[in-house]
Amino acid sequence: MKCPGYITDEFLRHVLREDIGRGDMTTDFVYDGRRQGSAVIKAKQDLCLCGVDLAAYVFFMIDETLESKILVRDGEFIKKGTPIMEVSGRADSILKGERTALNFLQRMSGISTLSRSYVAEVDASSKTRIVDTRKTTPGLRTVEKYAVRVGGASNHRFGLDDGIMIKDNHIVMAGSITKAVEAVRRGVHHLMRIEVETTNLDEVREALKAGADVIMLDNMDEKMMAEAIEIIGDSAITEISGGVTLEKINRLSKLNADFISVGALTHSAGSRDINLTLVID
Repeated sequence: MKCPGYITDEFLRHVLREDIGRGDMTTDFVYDGRRQGSAVIKAKQDLCLCGVDLAAYVFFMIDETLESKILVRDGEFIKKGTPIMEVSGRADSILKGERTALNFLQRMSGISTLSRSYVAEVDASSKTRIVDTRKTTPGLRTVEKYAVRVGGASNHRFGLDDGIMIKDNHIVMAGSITKAVEAVRRGVHHLMRIEVETTNLDEVREALKAGADVIMLDNMDEKMMAEAIEIIGDSAITEISGGVTLEKINRLSKLNADFISVGALTHSAGSRDINLTLVID
């Protein structure tokens, strides 16, 4: 079995050590060394499934003799009570992988389900795409950003080395938007886009004049955002950000910015309820 591309064996071994430590004392004392079993993992809520291949790989890492049968694929929306996967083999091995597998499934499905909800609220006539942010759980960024994509949204930059974003504190350091853009432009290659965070129309005009490729409209009211998008036109990519909630998405998408970035996709997604039930052969 192959490790999913958004995670590594090394990281997964660390995660399993965190949970199992020196051994599963409860299971080791109860298990008689012979008993085989089978388990069914089911959704206890409606959800957009994410992480099923990773869950299967967790059991493989615990015990290569375990057999996992995936019944539903990532990205499918399923109802409460739907079986997601079956695992069979040594009963103690199944229990040792249970919590880690469920933690991944619950967390990732929470993010994909919320992302799906945000995407569904975008007006059908709008070109706007929903994107995530770097507001992720430390160490789990690739996992959580994968879940965002499974839910139908898109990824913003993965890290500080993945793109240029001139924010308020960079502008303070440089002295102005213009100086910040000029400094960055001198340092990066010609294929690298430069994004500038703006909070008012004067900053929008300055960013546009300085040659910003992407202009973020940060925490502006809707009237100001509409004016800013009209000023920018096709001269730069537009991104709405700051204070974005699910209730606002449909209205904001009608402004027809290129992107709306939503930190809540990862920092505020609750886990979905998924359980595992063991049966001894």
